[in-house]
Amino acid sequence: MENLEAEKHTAEQAERHFIHNKWVRELWDFCKTAGIAFIIMLLLNMFVFNLSMVKGESMQPTLEERERLFVNKIVFYFASPSSGEIVVLKDPSAGPDKKHYLVKRVVATPGDTVEVRDGVLYVNGQILNEPYTDVQIQDGDFAEIRLGNDEFFVMGDNRHYGRSRDSRSFGSVKKKDIVGRAEFVFWPISKIRGL
Repeated sequence: MENLEAEKHTAEQAERHFIHNKWVRELWDFCKTAGIAFIIMLLLNMFVFNLSMVKGESMQPTLEERERLFVNKIVFYFASPSSGEIVVLKDPSAGPDKKHYLVKRVVATPGDTVEVRDGVLYVNGQILNEPYTDVQIQDGDFAEIRLGNDEFFVMGDNRHYGRSRDSRSFGSVKKKDIVGRAEFVFWPISKIRGL
């Protein structure tokens, strides 16, 4: 009788041990999977893409406050930004208004000349066709400059007076400071569109 009870007790212990070990194994598997997923997402976010939110009105009417953007970070490992592309860049300015990142449009690339005269943007002496703006530039004239190697001139699409802090105030930006190209708006759903 004692043997039977001892065997029953041993069987119960073995079952509890098995259940405990199974639970620990499942928890460990879950933690490994979550850890791997976190590392993959971190690497993708660092090198491949980023999700960004528009803050401010400097890119109106093209982009509105609080719209979410999908930013392609890998594209500029293989190519340089082109005129007309909307990019996310590290804010090169200093002072209390400095932000981590800005969303701007590339209007001129290395070797180009840039000038604002009588509210009109000139690139290489030609008026730049800007169908994405709703008014002429209201911030005044900007004397002609020539961009050096690896220099890009960026501006916000909002050309109303004082609405965009861009290359007219902080100068040209280097390729290394351009984080990626804004590919499309993904939020709000009603405003999903390519850029």
